[in-house]
Amino acid sequence: MKIDSSLSAVVTGGASGLGLATAQALLAAGVRVAIFDINEESGQKIADEAGALFCKVDITSEESVLAGFEKARAANGQERILVHCAVVTKGGKTVSRDKEAGGFKRFSTEDYALSAQGVLVASYRVASISALGMAGLDPLEDGERGSIVLTSSAAAQDGQVGQIAYGSLKAGVNGLVLPMARDLMDLGIRVNSIMPGIFATPPMLRFKEANPAMWDALNQSVPFPKRLGKPEEFASLVMELARNSYFNAQTIRLDGAIRMPPR
Repeated sequence: MKIDSSLSAVVTGGASGLGLATAQALLAAGVRVAIFDINEESGQKIADEAGALFCKVDITSEESVLAGFEKARAANGQERILVHCAVVTKGGKTVSRDKEAGGFKRFSTEDYALSAQGVLVASYRVASISALGMAGLDPLEDGERGSIVLTSSAAAQDGQVGQIAYGSLKAGVNGLVLPMARDLMDLGIRVNSIMPGIFATPPMLRFKEANPAMWDALNQSVPFPKRLGKPEEFASLVMELARNSYFNAQTIRLDGAIRMPPR
């Protein structure tokens, strides 16, 4: 797919971190970009500065997501590129010690279900709504109509202690990729996912300020290069996945060769 000003894109979670870097890379290539994010104040400010359209979207709400796509398409036209970075999840061990009441407690079914809505269900929701719109586009070279990139995580394969929801549900995101790509193959819509390792996103940068020694240890834990990933490197892979039409049904680690220990 030739990435230029003829294209529109939607980036969820586009107001910070990996999503922001992706939105900026697409904008730099001339693409019309709609940023979906729950944080209206910072999202609108960032969109204004970058030259993007901001849509306040709660990825756990069908109505909110549909309204976001309606606004984005009215302003920019039907997107050919979707990049889904937004996530809502809770952390906790399957069973852990209850420091307040004594004994043990489990990670509640309700918290797991909330995480499922914010990780796996949201990924399907956003991707399937986008694909439905892409299906009506005129085909490009090779009959291509669109590119969908989902964000999984290295935790999908290396889930650590306390990541029962996040790890298993990000694995589920990878599980969407092949069947969805096969579902959409006759429509010329490709589906891939990226599994980032530890990236220097805003939460991690705040952690750097709070615990410099642990920050240094995290950097040293990456085999090579010995640093956290840069959001721009995630964005670069997104651009290649969109540009190179032979990438389809792939789940790709982007992690400096790190493999997460249990904790």
